[in-house]
Amino acid sequence: MKVDGILPFELPRVPDRARELERLGYDAAMSAEVANEPFLPLALAAEHTERLQLMTSVAVAFARNPMTLAQVAHDLNAYSKGRFLLGVGTQVRAHVTRRFSMPWSRPAARMREFILAMRAIWDAWYFGAKLEFRGEFYQHTLMTPMFTPRDVTYGPPRVLLAGVNPRITEVAGEVADGFVAHGFTTARYLREVTVPAIERGLAKARRRRSDFALCCPVFIVTGANDRAMDASRAMVKGQISFYGSTPSYRPVLDLHGWGALGEELHEMSRRGAWAEMGDRVTDDVLDAFAVVARPEELPERIAERCGGLVDRLAFTAALDDPDQLAEVVRRVRAAAGAPAAR
Repeated sequence: MKVDGILPFELPRVPDRARELERLGYDAAMSAEVANEPFLPLALAAEHTERLQLMTSVAVAFARNPMTLAQVAHDLNAYSKGRFLLGVGTQVRAHVTRRFSMPWSRPAARMREFILAMRAIWDAWYFGAKLEFRGEFYQHTLMTPMFTPRDVTYGPPRVLLAGVNPRITEVAGEVADGFVAHGFTTARYLREVTVPAIERGLAKARRRRSDFALCCPVFIVTGANDRAMDASRAMVKGQISFYGSTPSYRPVLDLHGWGALGEELHEMSRRGAWAEMGDRVTDDVLDAFAVVARPEELPERIAERCGGLVDRLAFTAALDDPDQLAEVVRRVRAAAGAPAAR
């Protein structure tokens, strides 16, 4: 079992946090594309660590094209001496078309082709193949020595695809090296929807599960006292309500019979009632999406939820004592066995 931590958004804070994650025993440092660019923090983290893997979780693929993403992924992997993991996702239509002003159509098919196009580019760079990729969405047919990277020591980065719905999950099993489950998921959704979709994709490509990594972020509600627990609970309920308001993520709620909650949260988001949305998340919904436990109980509770199911866990816990957090990381890795260690 690998345990991954999260980097801050602010670049000046990244070096210290990256060193701290390595010291605490985390296996990877993750950078998300939220109100920041996701790759610059990882360049800083690479400079200030030695063994920590570096992962985008995730970068918005459709805000870019296969060539630009292949290039930045190569650069980070070469600079970090093979420690980079490229985690990509589609985002949703409104953000792709209205925030990034990029095209949107058939996201699963487009993402499948996007990843295959990157692999064709990397085949040209690393193995000398002729670049001749002609797809429905992307065409890459020109590569000259001047634009071919020189340092190919570490080979192409591993690609992890993020998603929620079964079709994109199946694409991950077919063409990616791993799948990043959304934080807005439950153990039941993983078992009944996510894993079967991955297995269909793997079967389609005649690939083995042992060559594929299932990664799962986990919401954590914890604290050293009741006040800290209450603050953590309120924060996580707010996160769950935010994701629950997104129509694309409604299938997770529907599986549990909570579709009406999704509709209510979506309507509240349209009114801008963000501050009140967390109050609509009841304790049973919270328990389905988050691990709620005191620090000393966290490893066992996380293992109960994810043990034997996923290969990588990502979490942060609001604990003031770094030694206590390091012990939690160590015990999670030991307690939560997985299908394979990747």
